[in-house]
Amino acid sequence: MNLLISDQTNPYWNIAVENYLLGNSRSVTFYLWRNRRTVVIGQNQNPFSECNVETLESEGGFLMRRKTGGGAVYHDDGNINFSFIVPKEQYNLTRQFSVIQRAVESFGLHTELSGRNDILAEGRKFSGNAFSKGRVNDLHHGTLLIKGNMDDLQRYLRPKPAKLQKHGVASVRSRVVNLSELNPEITAESLTPRLCEAFTSEYSGNYEYLNFAEIMKCPEVRALHDVFASDEWKYGRWRTFTAQRSGQFDWGGVEIALTVDEAQDVITDVQIASDALDLSALDDARRMLIGATTSVAPQSDNPVLKDIFSLVYN
Repeated sequence: MNLLISDQTNPYWNIAVENYLLGNSRSVTFYLWRNRRTVVIGQNQNPFSECNVETLESEGGFLMRRKTGGGAVYHDDGNINFSFIVPKEQYNLTRQFSVIQRAVESFGLHTELSGRNDILAEGRKFSGNAFSKGRVNDLHHGTLLIKGNMDDLQRYLRPKPAKLQKHGVASVRSRVVNLSELNPEITAESLTPRLCEAFTSEYSGNYEYLNFAEIMKCPEVRALHDVFASDEWKYGRWRTFTAQRSGQFDWGGVEIALTVDEAQDVITDVQIASDALDLSALDDARRMLIGATTSVAPQSDNPVLKDIFSLVYN
């Protein structure tokens, strides 16, 4: 069993180390890290729809695209991010969620799981989670809101009206809560050892405390850092595409941008932005749409694909 606590607040180093561990760890690893002034978007999201990018970057903030699905979240140094990197045969969401819940509940709060990927305290969200499968290990990571700047969160994130209406809320602020509001004793410094204790209690065995500075020296980590920090990864083609279709479904929200060869009546390129957790369905939709005509929709029994095709062809 491994424990690792980052000494960096640069998001590109932190996520590079996470992805390095995902491909190279051979034991259950619990990784804690903090980012400064960062909006994190899902792998298939449009950054300009989810975030006030110009404001964020002009104020010294970072835009970071992760390799998992789900929606946009805001990180600052008042929050803790956690990652479980777990060999496939040991991956167990119940156990992993219990580590987080046990640590928070040690401060006298009641927590519960909600929806696809949220943890609530007093009925309000303090943690969003996302998931990914690797070759050797699977990943479960999330954010813990402790004393985050809610004004910054409100300014940087762009919640979609349809999503807010679906959840019956008025704003981002009303959906989330800082744990320090519920118990002032909870700080990043006080919660970190409780998280480590909960992890070692849940997973018995010998533990190794990994050295973050040594991991950063690995050439593979440097290469991953450079990818995550690149404009190509962060923005993709969304700087030039304009979303032409959008919708909100039970499985998540979606935006679709198309390039069409009008002479041939063929779709030549597709961008699909979504907070859906099922990334494979989005990849399938893009593959099936490229090369299709604008008059005949591809056919599929998958309900996610049916919804996406209905947006394009109706």
